[in-house]
Amino acid sequence: MSNVQSDAMLVHRCINGDTDAYGELVTRYQKAVYATAYYYVGRFGSAEDVSQDALLAAYKSLPNLKKPDRFASWLKEVTCRTASNWLRQHGKTINLETPLPYKRTISIEDARANPEHVFRKQDRVEMIQRAIDTLPERFRLPVILRYLQELSYQEISHFTGESPDEVRGILQRALSQLKEILVEDDEQSQGEQDWRRV
Repeated sequence: MSNVQSDAMLVHRCINGDTDAYGELVTRYQKAVYATAYYYVGRFGSAEDVSQDALLAAYKSLPNLKKPDRFASWLKEVTCRTASNWLRQHGKTINLETPLPYKRTISIEDARANPEHVFRKQDRVEMIQRAIDTLPERFRLPVILRYLQELSYQEISHFTGESPDEVRGILQRALSQLKEILVEDDEQSQGEQDWRRV
């Protein structure tokens, strides 16, 4: 039998003063909260700030949660509200920040050995990020949750309130659109490189 406690049980423990229980909920959902924050604000530092604010706001509001078994989707709503409020206050300064960092860091040895490859890889990551930004709104968050934060279909379903089959369908349609956009971008950038060589 599994020792993993349900969200509802952890929420009840929190409300009764067990701060460790909230730590377990944070561990369970921090990737999804961060991805949602990033989905709204589009920058690493800002997403970190929004995530912390959202998790704190959720902790303070836990006694008002009427359906503890719906904690995940409620936390998503809290994160969305927090991000919207943050954007109203800080939206003008957001373009000055660094975008989402690359998941894998580049070693000095790699950069020295093949700097052109490193720059091409960075360009590709930026191209993918721009392509994600062009997706319909309903597709973007599941894509970020799945491919930037590496959540499972079940975890995405639990957090967004969509069924696993709906999540799978959304991701299939999103990937199809991303492929079209990236092929078009590749052809365009190849054309620019050919033009430069002439």
